[in-house]
Amino acid sequence: MTFLVMNAAGAQGGAVARRLLAEGLAVRAFTRSGPAPEGARPFTGDLADGAAVKAAFDGVTHASVMLPMVYDPGTVDLYVRNVRDAALAAGVRRLVFNTGNRLPAAQTGVPAFETRRRAGDDLRAAGLPVVELRPPIYLDNLAAPWVAGPLAADGVLAYPLPADLPVAWLSHADLAAATHAALTLDGLEGAILNVGAAEAVTSADLAAAIGARFHAQDPAAFEAALSALAGPATAAAVADTYRWAAADRPLLAADPAALDLLGVRPAAPIDWLTGRSR
Repeated sequence: MTFLVMNAAGAQGGAVARRLLAEGLAVRAFTRSGPAPEGARPFTGDLADGAAVKAAFDGVTHASVMLPMVYDPGTVDLYVRNVRDAALAAGVRRLVFNTGNRLPAAQTGVPAFETRRRAGDDLRAAGLPVVELRPPIYLDNLAAPWVAGPLAADGVLAYPLPADLPVAWLSHADLAAATHAALTLDGLEGAILNVGAAEAVTSADLAAAIGARFHAQDPAAFEAALSALAGPATAAAVADTYRWAAADRPLLAADPAALDLLGVRPAAPIDWLTGRSR
């Protein structure tokens, strides 16, 4: 068996690749740039290049797919079409698609949601054995410099969410555990799973657990800061997901049924954060 991990040089894809390697599995790491995790067989390519994607899938039995932070519908459609065609040609036994977001039940017009919704729909419609993972918000975001800096300097945990909004925060390591389970367990084809911690925790409670104050950052300020790193289009798309989550309060809730199907138990968000702060 050979497991292909897309975006393996990134934080999420890298965590998945390392988990699969730790399980003793053969991993092919697809990256556009940056090093592959140690022990993985590197494959450099671009999702826009259909021939490269097909070559990456050659001989692959299982694939973990997460799209880059690109939300232009035409570009995403091209990426998905290339993945779909390559996975079908390879005859993959399981494809796990990580949307990178929870997706609201109804159409939203938010590109970060709708490009991923259509991607999952297209992969399933092609007849691929897809398991779709929909994570909430990653705990690792709280270790990013723009969050960790003010926390260390001023004792303020600033994040673009309402203080009282419960979130089933998930770490990259636990995403990797969920991905490994989704790739290898029988009978999950077609499942759409809202992965996350077993209990949702508010941002205010997370801050209090480490003796900090919480500041509900204005999404516009978050967007401006992210724009300098990721570009204005990506920053706007990501900020819109936070604006939506503030109004659609159940969106980021815990879903124990998904954990039961996968047989994984993510770290409690407060335990994860307090462990990092020691």
